[in-house]
This record gives sequence, C-alpha cells and structure tokens, in this order.
Amino acid sequence: MPKKWMDSIFGHVVASKDLKLLLSIGGLYALSVALSNTFVNVFLWKQSGQFIDLALYNLMSVIFQPLAFLMAGKLSKHIDRVYVLRIGISLMSLFYIAVLVVGENAAQHLLLLGSLIGLGTGFYWLAFNVLTFEVTEPETRDFFNGFLGLLTSFAGMTGPLTAGFIITKRTGYQGYFFIFALSLTLFLLAVILTIWLGKRHAKGNFNIRHVLNERKQNKDWRKVTWAHVTQGLREGTFVFVIVVWVFVVTNNELALGTYGLVTSGTQFIFYYLTARLLKVAYRKRAILVGGLLLYGAIFLLLFHLTFPKLILYGIIISVAYPLLLIPYVSLTYDVIGKASRAAELRVEYIIVREWFLNIGRIASILFFIAIISIFPEEHAIPYVLLIVGSGHLWIYFFVKRIQPPDAHSDVMPNVNESEGQSSPDKTV
Repeated sequence: MPKKWMDSIFGHVVASKDLKLLLSIGGLYALSVALSNTFVNVFLWKQSGQFIDLALYNLMSVIFQPLAFLMAGKLSKHIDRVYVLRIGISLMSLFYIAVLVVGENAAQHLLLLGSLIGLGTGFYWLAFNVLTFEVTEPETRDFFNGFLGLLTSFAGMTGPLTAGFIITKRTGYQGYFFIFALSLTLFLLAVILTIWLGKRHAKGNFNIRHVLNERKQNKDWRKVTWAHVTQGLREGTFVFVIVVWVFVVTNNELALGTYGLVTSGTQFIFYYLTARLLKVAYRKRAILVGGLLLYGAIFLLLFHLTFPKLILYGIIISVAYPLLLIPYVSLTYDVIGKASRAAELRVEYIIVREWFLNIGRIASILFFIAIISIFPEEHAIPYVLLIVGSGHLWIYFFVKRIQPPDAHSDVMPNVNESEGQSSPDKTV
C-alpha cells in the first residue's frame, strides 16, 4: 500500500542507494534545524533581551555563509563532494556543541556562534545541491525534490511544536539544552550516513570570475542577481524579529511551536497546490501577487501586536511564499540554464546566486542595527520592517521582462530557499 501511494504521487521510481541515503541525510538535517533553529534566537533573546545582539548573531551568519559557499565550491572541484558535505554537517554539529558548552553564557559568544552556523550552512547546502544533481537523473529528480519537500514540511510542522512542548515542561534552560543536544545527535547520525555514500570524484576548474563577468553580457542574469539582493533584504531582518515577537507577545515557547505548525502546514498545502496548478504563462503574475501579499501582511504587525494577528500574518505569508518562490526559482534556473557554460560551471552559478542573496541580507541587518542604535526599538522596528519588507515585491520589477525559455533546462540542482522551504528558521 505505501508503495502504491508513493507511486500515485511521484510516479514509479527506481531509487538508487545514494539517492535514498541523500534523502535520509536531508531529512535528518531538516528535522534537526526545525527542532532548534527557531529557538536559538529565543534562547539568545532570553539571555540578552536586546535586538541588537540578535542582529549581530544573524549578521555573522549571513557574512560567513557566502564565504563558506566560496570555500566549499573550490573544494568541490578538488576533492570528493561527500567530504564537503561532511565538513558542513560537522560544522553544524560543532555549533551545537559550542552552544551546549557555553550554556547560559551564549549571549557573550554571539560572533563565534553566528560564524559557526554560517559556515556550516554554507558548506552543507553547496555540497547537498551538487550531490542532488549528481545522484539524481531527470526521471528521478521530481521524486527526490518532492519527497524531500514532504520530509521538510513534516519536520517544519512537528519540530517546533515538539521543541516548544519539551521546553515548556522543563525549568530554566534545561529544555533548550535537551533540544540542542537532540539536534546534535541528529547531525551526528547524518555524518555517519555519509560513510555509505558513493565516491563523487571532483572534476573541472573553479572559475567564479566567468560567472561574475556573465552579468555584463547577460542582462537576464544581471536582473536575477539584483532580484536576489532584494529578496535578501526581507530575509535578513525578518528571520529573527518575527520569532522573537511571537515569544514576547505570548511569553511561551509552545506558542512559538504552534505558530510553526500553522505556518508550515499552510505552506505545505499551498506548495502542493501551486506546483500542481500554476501554469508557466502565469509565473510573473504569481510572483507579483505573492510579493503584494508578503508586503501587505506586514501591516498587521504595525499596531497593537497580538498572537491572533501573528497567526494570521503567518497564514498569509505561507500562502504567498509558494506563489512567489515556485515560479521565481524556476525562472532563476531557466536563466542560468541559458547562461554561458552553465552545465560546466553550475557550482559557480549557485555560489554567485547565494552571494547576491546574502548581500541583501547583510544590508538589511546593517540597516536594522543602524536604525535601532539611533531610535528607540519599539518605535523604530515597525518602520524598519516596512522598508526592508518590501524586498520580495521588488523581485517582480526585476524579472517582469525576462523572456521564458525555449525549452526547460536541466542544469541546476535543487537549491534550498531560505524562506520558502525554510527552512524552519526562515519562514518569516
């Protein structure tokens, strides 16, 4: 029965050993992140009580992510890609070890913790994206992405709720330490699974300069990179402000888990519906509607913040993200697929894409820090959100004149979308 059910959704697929192993690793990663990442910001907030400290932690993360992508990209052209994946998972494990070691003094080590999580995230996703392309074939890629999406959605629905329940049942920081230790265990299991992945020998030369220069000749690629800057504008600040607001309004970690359950569940349904129903001809309209919904939802948060308002906000953005991200990611891959030497330099295109995304995130957090350093937080933050929150709306104006491809490109692997999957910690 389970086999027939899977075949009815994804079609009949003969999955290789490496494909199953990579799915398992991706599932363990998703569950570990879903359990802990949201609560890391709350954990630091409870120690510090200052938004500027959270901003510094997240700033270090988004600064080190592009550096990690660059280092991982270079390594992936010289050593087995599986080793790069192990480095990423090991760095994530080291982050949780560091959190457990510093314990109640974590707020005093924000820069170290932020750099570790940034390095781990960058190494992991670069390697995972490349391996996804290499262990799947055109006939198994939809199955892989679909099943990984199910695992990620399930983790996003159950992880925060489970963590919130455990934290509220334990005194002090005991619940947090238990959850962080559980995440560490899941990462260690993922490292162990990489032992059985087949060897993926490196080949080709690393040429990031060519991909950067492509922006001069290829106006569509240039527009896509600028669109990623505006995408990052929202993600940089919203990723930590919203989860802290949910906690501040309710003073209850279980409420934060409930918020995660509602938003992930809604997002799961609308990702499925959008993927099944959205036609290529309506891609850009969907991007515009998604951007308008994401920006409009912010106005719910400007005055008299309540938990029902936050839940409504979460539902609206969970409807909007699939509308925006599914066509936007497809359009991005189409543009890269038509770019110069795309098949040969797919790693470099992923890196440059991430660089521009993180430029937006860095600018967002620096702007946030500058404003709250001058004006009182309670008055300044809503206006900051109104400005940086427009980022996804600007995407439409960069991509609206990009022409659809003559044929579908099969160049790019699955790439994690920080808010769209997101990633647990990124659905803001």
